[in-house]
Amino acid sequence: MGEDESVVLVVDDDAGQRRLIGDFVRSRGLRVEEAASAEEMLDMIRRALPDMILLDVRLPGMSGIDALPRIREIADRVPVLLITAHADLRQAVAAVKGGADDYLAKPIDLDELAVAITDAIGTAGKSSAAGRLGLPPLPGDFVCESTAMRRLVDAVAVVAPSEAPVLILGPSGSGKEVVARLIHQWSTRADKPMVAANCAGLPETLIESELFGHTRGAFTGALAERQGLFRAAHGSTLFLDEIGELPLHLQPKLLRVLESGQVTPIGSDRPVTVDTRLIAATNRDLGEEMRCGRFREDLFYRINVVELVVPPLSEQREAIPRLARLSATEFTGRAVRMSPQAMQCLLAHSWPGNVRELRNAIQRACLLCRGDVILPEHLPPKIAGLQPAAVADDATAGRLSQVEKATILATLEEFQGNRTQAARKLGISRRALIYKLRAIEDGSF
Repeated sequence: MGEDESVVLVVDDDAGQRRLIGDFVRSRGLRVEEAASAEEMLDMIRRALPDMILLDVRLPGMSGIDALPRIREIADRVPVLLITAHADLRQAVAAVKGGADDYLAKPIDLDELAVAITDAIGTAGKSSAAGRLGLPPLPGDFVCESTAMRRLVDAVAVVAPSEAPVLILGPSGSGKEVVARLIHQWSTRADKPMVAANCAGLPETLIESELFGHTRGAFTGALAERQGLFRAAHGSTLFLDEIGELPLHLQPKLLRVLESGQVTPIGSDRPVTVDTRLIAATNRDLGEEMRCGRFREDLFYRINVVELVVPPLSEQREAIPRLARLSATEFTGRAVRMSPQAMQCLLAHSWPGNVRELRNAIQRACLLCRGDVILPEHLPPKIAGLQPAAVADDATAGRLSQVEKATILATLEEFQGNRTQAARKLGISRRALIYKLRAIEDGSF
């Protein structure tokens, strides 16, 4: 068989999982065959040998582990990749010693799967998965300049048309919601708007009502019925950012909704059926949160069917020039360019706040720039390589103070006074924002 005829046999009793893996394998330019049991797989490989077998450990009847010796009797040289749940890892490691080529733990990391396929078959799959799957082009404001982002977009192209829940990981400010919107735009639910909420920005006393809704009179102040986010996203996608901030006592209720497809508003005993796809995101280490008892393991595995990782801006510096230009155009409505010196400052900065920090820096520079060229002095001092005292004279310092004040107040207004969300967009802590607001109120700012 030539490389373009390579066949991967996917063995899993879960039809949804077979489809998800199969779509990804096809996106690499490979042919896919499917089997729902070890017995069916053995019959298939007796008739024709595949180039690779992706084998789930837990199967009805004969398990994947038990099937390995039988595979080796028929197909001694065909690479076998085991797919295992966390609880089966020891078995999988033992199986690798006994004849499997490698294993992947669920939830499957698509980047790792791609590497495993490449290692086994030698198919690099360099062309765009989105193009091969017939998806629309990327939105004009979606920046995909780095290898890491191209891999991420390839994974999104495969995941988007499925109904699988997705967990997006990445540092604060890296653009997790942008990735979630791309998944939605490339999904079969794109005809309806995605509903988005930040768990960290919802008041803890009202978060249950926000998510699941309430009836009129369900509690003090419930003057009217509220449908809640799950019902608002019926037939569409619900994006829950900072899922790691969800209070522990509400996690079982979220799990029930995801498992049953029904939501029960506060004050009602009648469940309402919802058809809502969940995409969640977090910058927390949910593994550590589970170990500390702050996040339920069963909920983690329910939301983490597919895991996507957004790289920090420090790992995709190729994207900085285009991100800066797009942001400047968005904020000014005209063509504003970076001087070579300003661009060098942007490229040299470490960007701990990621894309959010870059956008804030460009917004500030646009406010200070009188012409069409952003210079280093228009950038925040820490990015321009200046100490605050060396910025300029008192008049300039006063102008900077007024710009910062205006930016803070405008951001607060944008988020309707929500200090947590405003601080996040400004790239500062909530405590720092409160300190600055007090200074504004007493006139010392």
